[in-house]
Amino acid sequence: MTFDGLTFGATLLGAGLIDALVRPRAGERPAMRTGMGLWLLACMSAALYGAFLAVCGNGGVAMVLALAVQALLAVASNAKHAMLGEPLLFSDLALVGAVFRHPQFYLSAVRLSHRIAAGIVAAVLLALVAWLSVADIASHMAGLALAIGALVTLAITLRLASPGRLVPDARAHADTRRFGLLAALLLFWLRWRESRDPPPCPALPRAAPPAPPELVVMIQCESFADPEELFANPALALRSLGNARAKAWRWGNLHVSGFGAYTMRTEYGVLFGRGEEELGFRRFDPFLTAVGEASYALPARLQAEGGPGWRSLFVHPHDMRFYGRDRIMPAGGFAELVGEDRFAPPGPGEGRYVTDAAMADEIIALAAAASGPTLLYAVTIENHGPWETQGGEDLVEGYMRLVRRSDAMLGDLLDRIAGLSRPALLVFFGDHRPSIPGATAPGGDRHTPYVMVRMDAAGRILPGDDARADLTPAQLHHAVLDAVLGTPLTPAG
Repeated sequence: MTFDGLTFGATLLGAGLIDALVRPRAGERPAMRTGMGLWLLACMSAALYGAFLAVCGNGGVAMVLALAVQALLAVASNAKHAMLGEPLLFSDLALVGAVFRHPQFYLSAVRLSHRIAAGIVAAVLLALVAWLSVADIASHMAGLALAIGALVTLAITLRLASPGRLVPDARAHADTRRFGLLAALLLFWLRWRESRDPPPCPALPRAAPPAPPELVVMIQCESFADPEELFANPALALRSLGNARAKAWRWGNLHVSGFGAYTMRTEYGVLFGRGEEELGFRRFDPFLTAVGEASYALPARLQAEGGPGWRSLFVHPHDMRFYGRDRIMPAGGFAELVGEDRFAPPGPGEGRYVTDAAMADEIIALAAAASGPTLLYAVTIENHGPWETQGGEDLVEGYMRLVRRSDAMLGDLLDRIAGLSRPALLVFFGDHRPSIPGATAPGGDRHTPYVMVRMDAAGRILPGDDARADLTPAQLHHAVLDAVLGTPLTPAG
């Protein structure tokens, strides 16, 4: 079978049917797209069909491959929506390479049987494509012409109806419902490309705080949430978290935007202090553009406003190339990256990742060796999902076993930082809630806890006003700056 109107028409019809099943959608009925959404889908589907036809010369095979690509994206988007509460985003495609570099973070969440089935299907499809491809120069040229024509039409459409008018704001759920998955992926990517780096962050005059800390230890704790609230069970309260809240200078909920993933969003907000409204379409993965915003990073601001004596270290027991931290953190002012080579691999019974106890030991060693004003920003990894079960545990019990280790790390750090006898600030927070099948769902609250505990030169706790303050990650960034450098005398920007 070569190119004909039947397979091309079936491709367009199939694309519409597949896209109608993408979540989120109103109720359980297939979504109704806008006219522009359907037109963009038709152009993109025609380009896919034409490209595959140009390669294989067989209209039937081109139809199957074009629909297979769209079905794969739809299945991935629906799976992500069920697990994390978001449709597939253009920024997710930037992580494809990470799947191959760090498969344990992604493939471990997929059942082995599903991985085997996917491999078999892929092999069968490749064999069929090779077998059914035909050396018909007319069909190949027709496919190439169709692909080019569809792409030109798409470009003209987007020039006449600019992405800025179609999607003025970054509303992933609403725009996926309006335009469909493929169109939303394209429009959001184009809007992201239009974004520009902000001007350099200005140094603000500040009122000097009383007894400012010389040591700042910030712990971004993997999947750390309050299980008493998460599972509505007072018996699961964490001892060290409760103790830290009672002693805290400030504490409350941290309103993170991700659920079950997107560590980089929380990390960016706390480190760079720019909110999602300021980020616009950069909000979905702000690390993609963070190097261009380096002057806003906490280490850079401590040096610019607190003096060049501040030295900052970034601690993470994993490959620093993940999320591009090897580039972003030095650009933001971190003088040293303390990575996986500084930690021994987990021993028998310690799980898959470097333990929080080992993290605490390294953090205290670095803090004890620091002679001047120092920021230690640490990202833990022990409590990363999926959560394994031991001895008849269910998934919640597996999570509780690890989150209690994180809680023990918090208590350990409180005691050991006090023993250093330096004016210090400990900031401890969770990056996002865990996505545990059957136990937690993305549709409800997303916040995690945070605490800020201040200590004087004798290691005594400096009490705050015992007032709870719920913050965004960007607001936590500014709360840390205010605690260390003082509150601004003039409002920011």
